[in-house]
Amino acid sequence: MIVPEYWSEAKLKQRIDGAQVTIKRFGWSDESEAAAHAHASKRAHEAMTRAVRGEKVRKVDHKIPYNGAEGLPIREEVVGRQDDVVITRNSYGALCLNTPDVLFADIDFDQAPAEGLSTAIYLFLILISAGVAYGYESYAVFIGLVVLSLFVAPILIRLANKMHTRLKGEPEDKALKIVESYVEMHPEVHLRLYRTPMGFRVMAMHQIYEPGSEATNQILQALKSDPIYIRMCRNQHCFRARVSPKPWRIGIDRIVPRPGVWPIRNERMPARIDWVKKYDRRAAHFAACRFVKELGSGKSVVKTRQLQALHDQMCRAESGLEIA
Repeated sequence: MIVPEYWSEAKLKQRIDGAQVTIKRFGWSDESEAAAHAHASKRAHEAMTRAVRGEKVRKVDHKIPYNGAEGLPIREEVVGRQDDVVITRNSYGALCLNTPDVLFADIDFDQAPAEGLSTAIYLFLILISAGVAYGYESYAVFIGLVVLSLFVAPILIRLANKMHTRLKGEPEDKALKIVESYVEMHPEVHLRLYRTPMGFRVMAMHQIYEPGSEATNQILQALKSDPIYIRMCRNQHCFRARVSPKPWRIGIDRIVPRPGVWPIRNERMPARIDWVKKYDRRAAHFAACRFVKELGSGKSVVKTRQLQALHDQMCRAESGLEIA
């Protein structure tokens, strides 16, 4: 896991086979901006050398805060470190805990009925409208029925949701059964369960994990964790957990100035600092998640216990505050 303090960019231009080629590369360092620039220059020269040899080379690194698809580290402001754990501020302003080996998995509740049902209801009503209008041989009737369908469809969709929930169970119950079933099949595990605004967060206490390993993929997929999160764990060699509220859930806008990709120019820092102060004051009245219960063996290791204490403190997981 790499979450650098300093970033820089280097640009090289050279004519190759009669065409002007420009290559830009980012560099990073925990030491200084100069070291970050030296790293950027080295990466740019390496890329240009490959381009001269005729290799297909990406011309630029994309300025993305949390991606990893291009082999770049996490590009977020570092606001704290504790051993190998790094706390960053993400692109919309919330704090995130980044750990190289303590597993977190977020499980979003399945709020929707069968996939595509909403679209099917709208299409069904339009077809009925077309059929009735054809019988009356009236285009005006068709337009009127389509407009009426826009008001009727949401009612039918809500009824479909209720019927789906009655048949399949509440989304929270379904997600809980996934976790409980996994623990029943793997009695050696010890999982802590937290409630988030949109689902559950699971923290593994019984052992540490290597992101991208088969063991990690197995547990994340079994718990129905977000596929994008699974891919990011592998690419960034870390696990993440948001430990402060999302701004729009506590009544304030995303971080300014935008975009919030780190670093930003010095002249824009005062606006960012003001936003952070406002956010921190408001966030103090909310929790990022709420502890629900523990499942499994009760086994833990020193590292997971230490991180659990930090996570719960930063999230205000047992404060009783509203989660956001």
